Formats: sequence, structure tokens, C-alpha cells
Amino acid sequence: MTRHRALIVDDEPDILELVSITLARMEIDCLSAENVAQAKAALTATDLDFCLTDMRLPDGSGLDIVRHIQQARPELPVAVITAHGSMETAVEALKAGAFDFVSKPVDLKVLRNLVDSALRLSETRDFPQRDRRTRNELIGDSPPMQRLRALIARVARSQAPVYISGESGTGKELVARLIHRKGPRAEGPFVAVNCGAIPAELVESEFFGHRKGSFTGATSNREGLFQAAEGGTLFLDEVADLPLPMQVKLLRAIQEKTVRPLGADREIPVNVRILSASHKPLAQLVEQGDFRQDLYYRLNVIELHLPPLRERREDIPRLAEHLLERIGNECGRRFTLAPEAVETLQTYPFPGNVRELENVLERAATLCETDVIQVDDLHLAPTGSPVETPAPASKPLAEGDIPPLEDYLDRVERDTILRALEATGHNKTAAARKLGITFRALRYRLKKLGLE
Repeated sequence: MTRHRALIVDDEPDILELVSITLARMEIDCLSAENVAQAKAALTATDLDFCLTDMRLPDGSGLDIVRHIQQARPELPVAVITAHGSMETAVEALKAGAFDFVSKPVDLKVLRNLVDSALRLSETRDFPQRDRRTRNELIGDSPPMQRLRALIARVARSQAPVYISGESGTGKELVARLIHRKGPRAEGPFVAVNCGAIPAELVESEFFGHRKGSFTGATSNREGLFQAAEGGTLFLDEVADLPLPMQVKLLRAIQEKTVRPLGADREIPVNVRILSASHKPLAQLVEQGDFRQDLYYRLNVIELHLPPLRERREDIPRLAEHLLERIGNECGRRFTLAPEAVETLQTYPFPGNVRELENVLERAATLCETDVIQVDDLHLAPTGSPVETPAPASKPLAEGDIPPLEDYLDRVERDTILRALEATGHNKTAAARKLGITFRALRYRLKKLGLE
């Protein structure tokens, strides 16, 4: 079996020795360089699997090596060693193309995790081929979607935090899952959490875990989301909803790559890639003081903006065909759209984006009398505002009859919840707020009414 080979660039003999010994125990051969010039010569002359470079070098910066590799050997993973607390430098390196970083003093477990990720990256070089397969999941060949697929393929190779922005219903979690599956952590867990759905008093325990007896009700040790995502990806959906005190602790966990469970007396290293998303404008929330600027810059190392459906109308026919195939498979029918119905969908603004398109088609498939969906089955007004679907006619009541109260209340509750979801682009957190109930209460009602 061919041994892996790494280039270590550092002018400190102690660091070179520590890293070389650690990698030798992982059966990795090490080449060393003390400055930028020697590193560039080694990169030209030697076949390598990854590179690890210090940021401060006698004749330049580790950024010079990162940028050189991005131009000359973009398939080669490169990580940087930064001074303790130098997060601005680490972020700059990640933006330049480094896939990860490790801080001094070097924690050997963190270093081994970084090296494992680098080796998996160097063995995963078929991203153009994988990119073709994503067309089955990210439907559409419009220019915005082609750019998005190319960006996903690129950022998947990095370990840098990615912030996914876009309106509700544009598919932010789908994109996060694709980034995970196309990267070196694909075999690890993908853990998604809606930050707005966790009660404020439980958020720290949910993220970091707790020890038995750390608070009333803590009857046993419990792992948090960071531990559950070990070796994989943690996706923070609606990250703008995190309380400010938790934002401070999340920032520390990301920077130090360690977490401290509630009630524990020491921090534990974690090996997790962070992806985050929000339909709210984070930059604006930072200006308003509702979101920490330092956390924003740490999460937003790379930004992926998802286009709304109205900016890629040419994708709607294929999207609708794909969604109708799934809807038909679930009910044992095969639906098609009349040409006029396709035109109507392409002129509708879809404030709820792909999620709203799916709901419109599900409703149309339920109400249409044939397998060909016509314009009237869509219940969309020409102006672009949804048409209220008429409620089914109730069975006439004989004099003295009283409808079952539970059925009547369920119907009223169902209609009210559906209207709130439509009004908020099917954002459950916003819908719960509009209804004046908690997110947890809304989820309970959705499940009870069969709407989950």
C-alpha cells in the first residue's frame, strides 16, 4: 500500500518535530520546508497528498503558499497553523482557499482530525462527475443554478464554515446536505437543528450536552448536538434566532474546536464542520445589534446565496414535473400539467419559492378530477395572489342537528394554521409567531392534524 506524503512548512524546529512524529505514527511520510521558497520548490518537484504551513515564515506568509497552491495545484488540500487567538488570520486563510486551520499550541487530537480530513479530501477528486449527479436534486439548468452547483462542488472540499442565505423555501437545508455529501465528511453524521425551535433555557444543554445533576431534571449524562455531529457536519438553520448569550458560547466552540457540557469540569475537543443558514439578513441584524459581529464573520467565511424561484422561472417546468412525479408515486397516479397551467406557474411570483410550488401542486393533484392539471386546478389568481380554495360543502343539517364539536374545531384550527403558513412562505417559526403560539405547540398541532 502506498504511503501518504505531506509537506510541513515551519521555521520552528519544535513544531516540525511534533508534527512529523505525529504524522509518522499515522504512517505518513513528511517533507519539511522552512520558508516560502523551499515550499514552492517542494510543491513543484514532489507528489503530495496535503500541505500544512505556519502563517509566519522568514520570507513571507503562509497565505503566499495557500494562494500558490490554489493557482498551481488546486486539488491539493492545504491547512494553516495560526497563533492562539488569531481568528482573523485563520478566516483570511480559509477565504484564500485553505481547507482548515489548527492553532498553537497544537492539540494533537485536533491535528490528527485535520490530517484525516485532508487525506479523505485528497482521495476525493471526482467533483465534476459528482456535480452532474446533483441535477437530480437541485433541479434546473438556469444560469443561477449552474453557478450554485459549481460553488457547492468547490466549498464541499473545504472545512471552512459556510453561510447559506436565501428566502424561505429556496432549499437551504438541501444545499447543506449536498455540501456534506460531496465533501470528505460524507461518511460522518449530518445533524440539522432549527435554532429558533429550542427554548432559550435549554439551548446550551442542547448544543453542548450536560452531566447528570447539572440542573434540575438532568437525571443522566446527555450528549449535545456538537458531540452528535462528531466527524460530520452540524447545520444551524435559522441561526439568527439564537439568543445573544448563546452566540458568545457558540463563537468560542467554533474558534477553540472544543465544548464544555453543562456540569463538566473540562472542555472536550470536537471535530465538526459548521454550516449555517437564515432567511433573515444577518448583516442587517449585526448593524441593529441583534447578532454578534464576530460570530457573523466566523460563520460567513464563505456565503452561498440561493436564488428565489422568481429569478429562475425557466426551471419551473422541470421542477413541477419532478414534484408531480413524486406526488403521483405517493398516490398511485401519474399527473401532467396542461401547457396553460405551466405558463401560469411561470408568471406567478412564488413568495414561498419551491416549497410553495410543491404545496400548490399537491393541492392541485388533490382537487383535479383528471390526471391533467388545468389552470383552474392551481387556484392561482392572474395577479399572482393565491386564490382561497373553497371549503368543501358541508352536509346540510336537519333541524336540531349539531355538528360534532371536535370535528368543527379541528377544521377551524386546520384552516387557520394553513393560512398562517401560506402568509409566511411556510416558515414554521414565523407562522407560530403569527398565530401567537410557540414553535413546539405548532409542531404538536401539525402532527395532530396530519399536516406534518
